[in-house]
Amino acid sequence: MDTRITRITSARVPELLELIRELAKFERLEHEVQARTASLRRSFFSRQPAAGALLADCDGKLAGYAIYFFTFSSFVGRAGIWLEDIYVRPKFRQQGTGLALIQAVAQIGVERNCGRFEWTALNWNKKALAFYDRLGARVMDEWLLLRLDAAGLRRVAALDAASNGALKRPPAGSHKTRRPKRPPS
Repeated sequence: MDTRITRITSARVPELLELIRELAKFERLEHEVQARTASLRRSFFSRQPAAGALLADCDGKLAGYAIYFFTFSSFVGRAGIWLEDIYVRPKFRQQGTGLALIQAVAQIGVERNCGRFEWTALNWNKKALAFYDRLGARVMDEWLLLRLDAAGLRRVAALDAASNGALKRPPAGSHKTRRPKRPPS
């Protein structure tokens, strides 16, 4: 199988959005997809892009994608690269497409002299976790991922710094993200 990894172009953003929706469905998170073609184009092609994306084509057919962005580590003292998404359509799995995408992102990290390559994985995705283990990736189980959604971000930004001691929890359920359920075996 001939696998070709290319950087996203503006014309292919709708295809990428289709793949993002497929990943969300696989992860049982369709309800969280807010991305649109216009927002993705702004994110990838503005003067200061927020992220980059790669597409994998196998024998001329769209097979998968990876989205990445740059982070910073004060401990390492330089940038890192974060793999936001990696997704390979089921019929293209077990053929090296996922590895090719990860290698392409790793190469971008090497070119930018990144000190880290990081990502998250769902704890029930045993096949992906086994693959990442074979790559030599280490599970950082002493760290917890924390998140504020857009409403939470606005709420925190508007806090009065002088009221630090008076912080109150937001209304019950307003800050919780629904966890994806483990797919049936």
